[in-house]
Amino acid sequence: MMPLGDDNSLRKTTPIITYLLIALNILFFFAELNGGEEFVMKWAFIPKRFSSDPIGEIPNIFTSMFMHAGWMHLAGNMLYLWIFGDNVEDRLGKIKYFFLYILSGVAATFAQYIFFSQTTIPNVGASGAIAGVLGAYILFFPGQKVNVLLGRSIVAMQSIVVIGVWFFLQLMSGAGSLYSTQDTGGVAYMAHVGGFIAGLGVAFLFRATEPKTPSHLN
Repeated sequence: MMPLGDDNSLRKTTPIITYLLIALNILFFFAELNGGEEFVMKWAFIPKRFSSDPIGEIPNIFTSMFMHAGWMHLAGNMLYLWIFGDNVEDRLGKIKYFFLYILSGVAATFAQYIFFSQTTIPNVGASGAIAGVLGAYILFFPGQKVNVLLGRSIVAMQSIVVIGVWFFLQLMSGAGSLYSTQDTGGVAYMAHVGGFIAGLGVAFLFRATEPKTPSHLN
């Protein structure tokens, strides 16, 4: 079930931050291609290295969330950010949206770290931060129509179904990964779960602090 697009008819602003985030992810990926393994090892988040030197590894928490393991990894993440990020940015405003994105990425990193603190496999990717965007989207736009590729057909489904199924799969896969005895890398499912929950929580707090619409009592 691959999302292809959503309804942007009510969007009022240009999603500048979303465009900038996509551009940064692409630029970092080209830097990876140019720098090779040395660049990846220097700027990725490596849990065991963080355990040994948490202060010195703080920059890697942020740089790693703009790195990717390959073209397909980058393309998939940017597709999700392109589809869902603009609406969340429009709802929250640029500063709050950027804060939610970064905080979700940090939360995702530590959600993965808690369960795999001794691995030496580099953690890279914007998936955790984008999962936070999905968490905000499902809170603000649960009934929004999302076009998804379902088999050979394109079907319009409510976002609460599309994102809900996605989160359920991440949760189940994450639970399964906890029982794996092999340290061979792969998808950081717990990062997706942590980022989603963080984004949902931050979005809920932002919504709770929104000014109430004036009303008249009769």
